[in-house]
Amino acid sequence: MNVVIPVSLGTRSYDIHVGPDLMAEAGRLLKPFAHGPVPVVTDTNVAFLHLDRFLGVLHDAGIAAKPIILDAGEGTKSFAWLERLMPQLLASGVDRGGLIVALGGGVIGDLTGFAAGILKRGVAFAQIPTTLLSQVDSSVGGKTAINVPEGKNLVGVFHQPSIVIADTNMLGTLPRRELLSGYAELVKTAALGNEAYFSWLEAHASDALNGKPEAIVHAVAEACRMKAAIVARDEREAGERALLNLGHTFGHALETATGFSDRLLHGEGVAIGMALAFRLSAKLGLCPQGDVDRLLAHLKATGLPSEIADIPGERPSAEVLIAAMSHDKKAKDGKLIFVLARGIGQTFVSADVPVDAVREVLG
Repeated sequence: MNVVIPVSLGTRSYDIHVGPDLMAEAGRLLKPFAHGPVPVVTDTNVAFLHLDRFLGVLHDAGIAAKPIILDAGEGTKSFAWLERLMPQLLASGVDRGGLIVALGGGVIGDLTGFAAGILKRGVAFAQIPTTLLSQVDSSVGGKTAINVPEGKNLVGVFHQPSIVIADTNMLGTLPRRELLSGYAELVKTAALGNEAYFSWLEAHASDALNGKPEAIVHAVAEACRMKAAIVARDEREAGERALLNLGHTFGHALETATGFSDRLLHGEGVAIGMALAFRLSAKLGLCPQGDVDRLLAHLKATGLPSEIADIPGERPSAEVLIAAMSHDKKAKDGKLIFVLARGIGQTFVSADVPVDAVREVLG
């Protein structure tokens, strides 16, 4: 049932391994890249659930692992925690030809990848994503970054991993809300360029979300396969890769406005952002209302939010959100960049969106 998906980037090529209980194979898979001490960066939640077993697997493979445990939560993707992490990586003894392992969700993967990219001008790292969101999105493609008060992921580097090992059994430990947050990225991947995959999700979402092995492996592998193909064609987001930002201009603004807090998980922001992007597309006469309704129906059927009003607490104003979008790294020449839709599986990037239309959609 294990699937291997190549990411073809010349000398930076690597494989994504997807399947149940791949942790048991982690030592064998990491061994070719592990030279000298191997720092394993994780967070308190993942350490409690998985670290002892993971360290045992590495030990059995003859890998000298050095665990580094950080606080869990989006707040760890920051300069403050980067400053705490760097001395620990240096103290681990890892050298420029060594390997750093990120064992965790998107926060750990992003922070560790960024640290690896700048440590000694670049140290190799491996992604062991433990959440659905990180397995299908942040662990693949080499985008690494931290958040700053001005916005999400505004400080970072492209630094491709040496290998990605996505053990789908790990998803069984996720709270339902975290699992749904990751599922939003599956919907995004399908909605941006694969209507057949979207139809499959409509038919099999329950099986995948309830952990049926074949369904969850297929769901993760298909999303990774699509992303790998796009990244191989456009590593640095000069064109097609920008489609992967469907829902993110709105979503990142919502995350910024809610202070990167538990009020809104990243995937929840993407879900609402997708809904807003499709509504905006319909308002501009680009997308049939039937496709908007189909997307909204699927989000609601799986329990994902689709309205700004679904976010608990005070509703951020349209002006606050538009201001946050102006700081988005995708903004260009003072214009907001959106991924818009002509229908499910048909998206394109536009910098020609009237701000008044955005304001109307934001309510």
